[in-house]
Amino acid sequence: MSMKEAYMKKLQAQLDEWSAKIDLLKAKADSAEADTQIAYYKEIKELRSMQQKASDKLSELKDYGDDTWEDLKAGVDNAWQSLSNAVKSAASRFK
Repeated sequence: MSMKEAYMKKLQAQLDEWSAKIDLLKAKADSAEADTQIAYYKEIKELRSMQQKASDKLSELKDYGDDTWEDLKAGVDNAWQSLSNAVKSAASRFK
């Protein structure tokens, strides 16, 4: 397995994990009081948007050749870090 393939596999696994966490947050939001639901749903919408951007970056990475993919790596890493921080932050507030 090439470095690019290993990197992409790791990113996909992380995206899958975040998707499950966001689904869990949505379930918590669904059972919250009405006024709290509005705030939760807004945050979930933002998380889904960030998740889609990260997924788009992963798809873009697939189009890069084995010798040029590292040019995109910094942007992908930034998107992943932003989403990671947002999911952790939301999870801490959805208690």
